Amino acid sequence: MNSPDSTDQTIEIKDLGREFGDFWAVRQVNFSVSRGEIFGLVGPDGAGKTTVMRMAAGVLLPSEGDILVDGYSVISDPETVKKRIGYMSQRFGLYGDLTVLENLRFYGDLYEIPNKTRAAEEEKLLGFSYLTPFKDRKAKDLSGGMKQKLGLACSLIHRPSVLLLDEPTNGVDPVSRRDFWKILHEMIKEGVTVFVSTSYLDEAERCERVGMMQDGKLTMCDNPRELKKTISGSILEIKTDDPGKTLQALKERYGKMTSDIVSGVIRFRLPRTSSLEKIKNEMKNMGLADFSINEARPTLEDVFVNQAMKADVQ
Repeated sequence: MNSPDSTDQTIEIKDLGREFGDFWAVRQVNFSVSRGEIFGLVGPDGAGKTTVMRMAAGVLLPSEGDILVDGYSVISDPETVKKRIGYMSQRFGLYGDLTVLENLRFYGDLYEIPNKTRAAEEEKLLGFSYLTPFKDRKAKDLSGGMKQKLGLACSLIHRPSVLLLDEPTNGVDPVSRRDFWKILHEMIKEGVTVFVSTSYLDEAERCERVGMMQDGKLTMCDNPRELKKTISGSILEIKTDDPGKTLQALKERYGKMTSDIVSGVIRFRLPRTSSLEKIKNEMKNMGLADFSINEARPTLEDVFVNQAMKADVQ
């Protein structure tokens, strides 16, 4: 018989559900996270991402189903699970009046890290998170990005095999977000499995597989490349001097459609009944003469918006 650790799936989520009163925040969710993988969970606010993450961390008990971490159940063996995970919630508990190093040492005490190995582990994590020059700075005086890196370092002090990150870069500047993800990919090289929820679709592109949630249910789950193949037709990028006016004219002509303005450029889902040339002619007939159109590759944001629109129709 195989031991719990022998499975290739570090996290197994089975028929998971969580009820709050008469409201099901999560229902019938099934997916797994492979050992040494970065798995991303995305969805709008209220989709159930944080509820799933909190159940995986043992903070909430499932109302139905179960979660196995390294083969151990969060219901029947929660203490073993907690020893194997590092959990970083949206509001990670840093202590503002303690320095960076003191925060690390505090979490080392919580996890009962032996003194003979602690100094080396602290030095490694400080370097890993680029915080060595700031080790004597109080946590309350750190930038948002540096606080997140410190939170990550504290959640790694006991060398967990699985890291659970609930929207770790929410509100963090782009440079710090990039640094944070560089750290995550370095952790993967060391054999850590990363399960992260994020509201940033560009971050989801960095994951090996992505699960998309809507209204408490998992709607799609695959690698980003395969998810993008679910977009039928073409995505057009339209550049114009007045993108707001152009977008409004397109909506009046085609009704409800997948379209948005990104960095001053309209991304427009080409209707199945139209061609690129037909769209150009129709735009000219609408009095939109000064524009350029090019076909673009689908992004996870296109997939996400498409799923949201399907849900609205249903």
